[in-house]
Amino acid sequence: MVAYAGRVTTPEADQSQAPRPEERLEQAVRAAEQALIEFEIAVETFRVEVENFSRLHEQRLGPLYNRIEELDAEIAEAKAARTGDPEDVLRAEEARARVLPIPGVEELLHGWMDGEGLYPEAAAMLTDQAVRPPQRVRPSDEARKLFRELARKAHPDLAQEEEERQRREEFITRVNAAYARGDETLLRELAEEWAAGPVPPERSPSPAEELYARLEWLSQRKEMLTFVARELEDGAIAGMLRLAPDDPDGLLEEIADRLRADIAQREADLAHLRGQD
Repeated sequence: MVAYAGRVTTPEADQSQAPRPEERLEQAVRAAEQALIEFEIAVETFRVEVENFSRLHEQRLGPLYNRIEELDAEIAEAKAARTGDPEDVLRAEEARARVLPIPGVEELLHGWMDGEGLYPEAAAMLTDQAVRPPQRVRPSDEARKLFRELARKAHPDLAQEEEERQRREEFITRVNAAYARGDETLLRELAEEWAAGPVPPERSPSPAEELYARLEWLSQRKEMLTFVARELEDGAIAGMLRLAPDDPDGLLEEIADRLRADIAQREADLAHLRGQD
């Protein structure tokens, strides 16, 4: 029997109070799961902002970029017509070729799909649903709050049974789609649906081998998400977002103003060239 700081303990009591190795491993797995979920939420939030900014960039600035390319082609053609120089003629042909779309491809793909498949707007058009393009780069604060709460509660990684995992994956897919559109009403409806849904079974202790395998999977998943985040951060669109993280819509308008000034200058140059003929 051992006396220590006013307490009398026995070796048997000390052993009963010590946490089992499996308990420490379970705690490590739960901590890793929660950390991964938070990381996934951050990556998905950033992905939505980058995607929305990219699409709004195309919607708002695409016509201005197209107008600049058309004016560059017309200016090159006007110079070639005035000088007759073979090099000017070649530059005019190259400028015109940059303006012309690839036959068939533009009509087939532009604005309809990316590497992930059909855009939500395209899918809505094909199913006769209302088309709701994003009106802003970043979903509202309320939409972000609802998305985060749902992602934490319904994340598939919290499921232990395959059937429950599939249910959660289908649900989170709907949550992600609603968040990408900034649809607060649908997110609230999804939150109510989840609250009324079946209660997931209690987490039962797993054998040590399964816990180690789980930690390995979580580590691999984090590596994959890190790669996705790095790809997003290294992209040109993310670089533009970093220039004005608090007002990306204002950045688009600022760029548009500069493009309009460039267009005005090119139109003046073209008028001057044509006036010399």
